[in-house]
Order: sequence, then C-alpha cells, then structure tokens
Amino acid sequence: MTSVKLFNMEGDSVQEVELPKEFNQTVRKDLIERAVTAENTLNLQPQGHFPLAGMQTTATYYGAMNSYRTGRHMGVAIRPRQKLGGGRQGLVRRIPSATKGKRAHPHLVEKKIIERMNNKEYRKAIISAISATASADYVKIKAMLPIIVDNNLESVKRTKEALVLFSKLGLSQYVEECKSRKRLRKGSSGSSIQRKYKKSVLVVVANDKGIVKAVRNIAGADVCTIDNIRAGLLAPGGKPGRVTVWSEGAIKSINDSVGALSLIR
Repeated sequence: MTSVKLFNMEGDSVQEVELPKEFNQTVRKDLIERAVTAENTLNLQPQGHFPLAGMQTTATYYGAMNSYRTGRHMGVAIRPRQKLGGGRQGLVRRIPSATKGKRAHPHLVEKKIIERMNNKEYRKAIISAISATASADYVKIKAMLPIIVDNNLESVKRTKEALVLFSKLGLSQYVEECKSRKRLRKGSSGSSIQRKYKKSVLVVVANDKGIVKAVRNIAGADVCTIDNIRAGLLAPGGKPGRVTVWSEGAIKSINDSVGALSLIR
C-alpha cells in the first residue's frame, strides 16, 4: 500500500498514512459518465396531464346520417360538436385539432425517465472517480495527491477558518476562480460558446461536526460525508479530476462506505 502525507490544520505534514486500495484503481471514464447521468435523472419530475383535459364538454357525436342535427354534407360537422340552444351546433370539441381540444399525444406519468445502473457498476464508477482525485493525470495541481487532513478538519465551524485552511494547503486559487467567474449569456449565441467552468474544491469527511455549514457558503466548493458521496460531486459533469480534500476518518472508512452505496436508496 502507498503512504502519503497527512496534514494538520496549519498545512504542515505531521505523519504518513496508508492509502486504501480505492485510490489505486483504473479510472473508467465511461462508468463515471454513466453514473453522473443516472444521478441527474433522479432529479427529473414525472410529467402528466389531467386525464379529462379537453374532454369536459357537452360536445356530442351524431353518427347516424339521417338523425337530427347530423350536419349532413357539411364535412367536419359530424364530429363531436358543442351543444347550443335552439338545436344549433357549436364548435368542434374533443379532438386534438379542435380549438381548446385535448392534446394529441400527452405525456404519460408511467414513462421511464430514470436511467438505471447496476449497483456494482455504480460502486465501480465511484471508486474510479475517487482514484482520479489522487492522479496527477486528472488533477492539475502542484500539491501532493491526495490531500488528507487530520480529523480536526471536521470541527471547522466558520467559513473564514475554511478559507484559511484552503490557503495553507495551496488551494486558494481554485476558490477565487469560482468566486470571480463571469456568467455567460444564454440563448442561441451563448450556446455556441464552449463553456469551461473551473472545478473548485470538494471536502469529504467522515462525520459532520460543523464543516458543512463552514464550507457551503464558499462559491463553487462542496462538502459531503463519505456515506453520502456521489459521482456528481467527485466528477462534476462526468469529468473526473476534482480537487478533493479528505479527512483522516474518511480515508479509513472509505472501504465500508463505498461498499454500501447504491444508486437509489
């Protein structure tokens, strides 16, 4: 097993810890992209329409050619028409081409909009994304990878303290890039621009003792516990290689936590 440096809250190396096997696995980009897509589909809301939409009308279809008010030799007049007083016929109803008629092909609530993924493949994708955070081929920073801080990281309660820690670890530039990022215009002109957003810092801890509130106000930065880790956090947009800060406790419990993950809980 590989040993890496363990940093304290001052940014100094205090000792070495052994890396779990999850950090030495092959990076599978295809699985990571599938996992991120599957996670994003869980946020979609099923669409459906009222079953009687466009059907709540007094329109009646008169099919017998010799019956009263059939509209013989009047073309579309034999279609369902609105009843009017005095035996008159109103507008055509109940058909998709009619004014205020029902929709031709409405959305179905039963439509499958969730992208499924085998749990073993999903765990493999998470492990691949974790391995990418420790690879210099994907994370382009000068710091020693992976970045591991002692368990005092979990007790940080103020945003100012988190920013100071990022500065001592040499990660201030990634926070500043996201903070000063300009918004790109939307529309047809904006869609032609190749959007390349900077991926900021992700903090992974074993237990939340205040770190979530401290980091969540930092633009572009995310924080999660090892039990709730997701492919979308490790590889935003399906692109592996996000700068990640791990706590010592998260490293030790990574094997058990990842082994219990599933796409849909």
